Amino acid sequence: MMDTLSVATGQKVAAEWLGDFASALEARDAEAVRKLFLPDGHWRDILALTWDLRTFSGPDRIAAGLLEAARTPLNLALEDGGPQIYERRNWGRTIETFVTFETDYAWCRAHLRLLSDGERWRAWTLCTSMEQLKGFEERAGHHRPTEVGQGAESEPRDPRVLVIGAGQAGLTVAARLGRLNVDTLVIEREARVGDNWRNRYQSLVLHNQVWANHLPYLPFPSSWPVYITKDQLADWLETYASILPLNVWTSAEVLDAAYDERQGLWTVRVRREDGTVRTLRPRHLVQATGVFGVPDRPEIRGAEDFRGVLTHATEYRGAAEHEKGLRVLVVGSGSSAHDVAQDLCEAGAHVTMLQRSSTCVVSVDPGAARAYSIYAEDGIPLRDADLINNAFPFPLLAELHKEMTRRIADMDAALLDGLRRAGFALDFGEDGSGFLMKYHRHGGGYYINVGCSDLIAAGRVRVKQGVEIERLTADSAVFTDGDRLEVDMVVVATGYQNMSESIRMLLGDEVADRVGPVWGLDAEGEVRAMWRRTGQPGFWLAGGSLQQCRPYSKYLALQIKGEEERLIG
Repeated sequence: MMDTLSVATGQKVAAEWLGDFASALEARDAEAVRKLFLPDGHWRDILALTWDLRTFSGPDRIAAGLLEAARTPLNLALEDGGPQIYERRNWGRTIETFVTFETDYAWCRAHLRLLSDGERWRAWTLCTSMEQLKGFEERAGHHRPTEVGQGAESEPRDPRVLVIGAGQAGLTVAARLGRLNVDTLVIEREARVGDNWRNRYQSLVLHNQVWANHLPYLPFPSSWPVYITKDQLADWLETYASILPLNVWTSAEVLDAAYDERQGLWTVRVRREDGTVRTLRPRHLVQATGVFGVPDRPEIRGAEDFRGVLTHATEYRGAAEHEKGLRVLVVGSGSSAHDVAQDLCEAGAHVTMLQRSSTCVVSVDPGAARAYSIYAEDGIPLRDADLINNAFPFPLLAELHKEMTRRIADMDAALLDGLRRAGFALDFGEDGSGFLMKYHRHGGGYYINVGCSDLIAAGRVRVKQGVEIERLTADSAVFTDGDRLEVDMVVVATGYQNMSESIRMLLGDEVADRVGPVWGLDAEGEVRAMWRRTGQPGFWLAGGSLQQCRPYSKYLALQIKGEEERLIG
């Protein structure tokens, strides 16, 4: 690799690579394509060429995937502004740049990351992303609607799309579909939009910074704090639905749903606030009822004999509902368990956390902030940051996060040592890749410290580690090691079942079995079933953090619009 690397040189290298890439594709030359990628190179396609979310790893699979793809990239060109040069620890310097291209029916972008193997610059990662459908561009910005009277309908016709759930996932999907002129209705079981956040315990705040969490079309106010409170987010979601505007029925609940294979329509019965039942026949059903699903409620022997309060973390509404001095056992050591333990401790309760297995812990800042460092108050545009972030395929992301996790652990050394001294068992993920990969693979098993770890290290929240509750008595929890703890309240924070179980409860066994497991990574390293077509025609799943919902809501909406316009086979 050359000792110095200027932006001008990087521009020349990237332009030459892109020219060779276009020529290899035009000639259908698999060997030429293979030579353009590193042995550990990856191509991730987000709808642009495959109409799916796919990852191809290694030159052989990349070449085969590109030459077999349904679409071919046309008019490839480097974007203005020049490439960025980065020093990637353990890998070396990279040339990273954005590329524009098109297909026969879409405008697209790509992010290219080049790395030298000592002889020539090859692609380490290439991510191709569909941005707009030709002739069906989002009605926003330069394409904003010109007609007057765009208010939300209170009683729409049968919508083309029915979205179940008005949290951040459901609302962003509805917003994207609305800008694509797809008639969409959102139904929400709670009385108000935002109640899924508003009704949680008072001390809850988001665990990542505000600038990573902006919603499409309507960013958060610049005067808001770095870490948003749950009530701010709840009210913002309600405002978001009103301003855009979106069609939302609150206090509405799905009674049942069935899919007609011949007509390609759902029949969905919805009970509204006044008790009336409305039958809807949408073509698409989007379930956006939460990241995970049904709370995991383990059976505890002797629960019927316990005279205190036994509740699940999903039902916990805050320490204000309980008197000071309570003796509380919190079962679990993930994010919810820590938040509940902190809330109760700071309100004067005597809290013990039952940690049954190890937990990955990082500080909120500087630890977790490093995972979102591409987002900043005055940083690069969100659309660029999202594409760069999504350009790392999950197999490579795990490797990169190992180094990041080691660096975070060094910065958090004092915090982690304090937890160990308190008897708290730590891990850094099954392969050392840290908290974000635990989220993608398992949906939990980590905690971003916003204060509870300090309480544990100080001994204010005690830890009982590596055992289970053997049984409850009238006033105690008896553990499998024979120890007994007198308690007035037990809060079970043991997570959730796979999201497939919430599908089963809502739509029945046949649909749930067709969809299969949700979340976790498939054989290519893509998240299973989320934001993409599932095994059930006309059924989609949306869920995740605000940072995920912003870009992926667009990709889901593009797929639905593609089916509506018969662009997808």
